[in-house]
Formats: sequence, C-alpha cells, structure tokens
Amino acid sequence: MNFDKLVMRDVFLKNILQSMERNKDIFFVTADFGSPVLDDIRVKYPDRFLNVGIAEQNLINISSGLALEGYRVFAYAIAPFITMRCYEQIRINLALLSSVRPLNVTLIGVGAGYSYVVSGPTHQCYEDISIMRSLPNINIYSPSDSSQTDSVYHHVISQDGINYVRLDAQLLPKLSDVKSNKNNGYRKIASGNSALIISTGYCSHTALEISDQLSKNNKSITIIDLFDLRNFNERSLLAIIKKHKFIFSIEEGFLGRGGLDSIIFNLTKNLDVKYLNFGVNPEYLFEIGSRREIHEKVGIGSKNIIKKINSLI
Repeated sequence: MNFDKLVMRDVFLKNILQSMERNKDIFFVTADFGSPVLDDIRVKYPDRFLNVGIAEQNLINISSGLALEGYRVFAYAIAPFITMRCYEQIRINLALLSSVRPLNVTLIGVGAGYSYVVSGPTHQCYEDISIMRSLPNINIYSPSDSSQTDSVYHHVISQDGINYVRLDAQLLPKLSDVKSNKNNGYRKIASGNSALIISTGYCSHTALEISDQLSKNNKSITIIDLFDLRNFNERSLLAIIKKHKFIFSIEEGFLGRGGLDSIIFNLTKNLDVKYLNFGVNPEYLFEIGSRREIHEKVGIGSKNIIKKINSLI
C-alpha cells in the first residue's frame, strides 16, 4: 500500500477492509462519522457494519456487547468524542469488564491534538492521552505518519485486548524511513549528542524541524518518536536517555496533566539529567489560525521551543 498520499484514517480503514475479507469475526461500528473508505466497508459488509448515530456512549455499549459475543470490534469516531463523551462507558464496559472477560475492541479516534485546527476546542483533543492512561487494560497508540499507522494496525490486529488508536486528521509527510519496532514501541528518527527529544504523534514532526534548525548551530539532537504509550520497552528507552544530559518532551497535550510528560518524568526522576517538558498551556484557545500559528500561541511552536532549548544547553 502506498501511504504517501493517504491520511492516517484511510490507511487504518483500508487495512480493516482487507482484514474483513479474511476474518469473519471483525465488526465495524461508527458514531455517524464517515469517509469514502468507510462507505466501501458499509456496502461490502453490511452485516458487520453499524452506524449508531451521534451516540458515542451507545457506541461503546454496543461494541462491548459485540465483543462479548466473540467479535473483534473496531469503533470509530472523532477523538474527543470517543474518549471524553463516553468515558464512563469505556471505564465500565471495556477497562473494567476486560479484567474478567476476554474482549477485543479497538477505539479509533480521528482528530488528535489540533488536527481540526479551524473547528475550535470542541473538536480539538489535548486531553485524551492523559485520561486514557488513567485506565487499566487499555493500550494507547499515537502514530506520527501514515506508514507508522500501518505498523500500528498490524500490531493491534495481531493481539487481543482493548486498544485506543489516536490518529491525526491531516495529511502528514512521511517522517522517517526508519521502521517502527513494535517490540520497543518507539523509533529513533535522528541521532545526536547535544540533547534528546521524546515526542509523539504530530509533535514528532515538530521535533524533527527543531533538530534541523539546531543542527545549523552545531547542536545535534537525538529524537525518539514514541508511538506505544503503554507498553514501550522502558529498559531500552532508559538506555538511550542515560546517554544524554538534557531531555525534552513535546506533546499536543496539556502541560503537566498526566500525558507524555508524566511518562518521561517517571523515567527520569531518579537520573542525573535535566528534563524540560513542552506541552499545551492548560487553557482553551478559541482563536483560528494555522496549526503552526496556534502551536506558537499555546507553547509548543518550534520557535518557542528552540529558544528555550538554546537557553538551557
């Protein structure tokens, strides 16, 4: 499959469509959220496709029921709606119930971070990593480009359990030719000695831009693109962290609210390193602009980050 001109959503859905041809146990449920690829699934497999309407809470109820009947379920909606609007249903029907019954449900949230840049804070999603991390028994995946999305799909289809996959809604360039290591849960997309940046999703593109700019001042940066936020190889990542004096994390999530920075803080708290986290200032922004403009306003723009990194190292 050629990923260069496909958004993450279409890569994931095309994979599901192909798998449904071979696996009769796959069931697809959506909360009135569509795409041309989704239409292909609906037309080709009407007996294993259900649109529940604008009812994300019921989306989770139905998905858990289908999973109890033995189906491998994919549930699809806009990222803030499939996580926050139905959080109690996820907690009870998926996280809690999967402790005592085998369930296979993958939640697909489209519109991570500021993907829907012109839609405002109702459709933007900077809390999902934090709140989903607080629940046991849920794997969390945050790919940074369409190629990595393909790798994430093949990972979740090959394992049992509950998954949350957060996908960017925009067409993003291929980040790196480095293949994702599903066993490590991350990939190294740049190597350097001056500092280490750990990022996820869209912010890995920002990290690479920062690395390119800093290299002009003879500062070489290692970048870790972390896509598995629950089951990454801590020992392997710690070995990389220990090689650097300065550690930074970048995320399209609220600063200091239990997201990526919480993961990295717990890894580095007993190490002799300097750690600085970059995240969204904890307030809602109602202004409209490009993603780059909004990032500068909320604290995760490349100009703002480069200035702070330069002052530290």
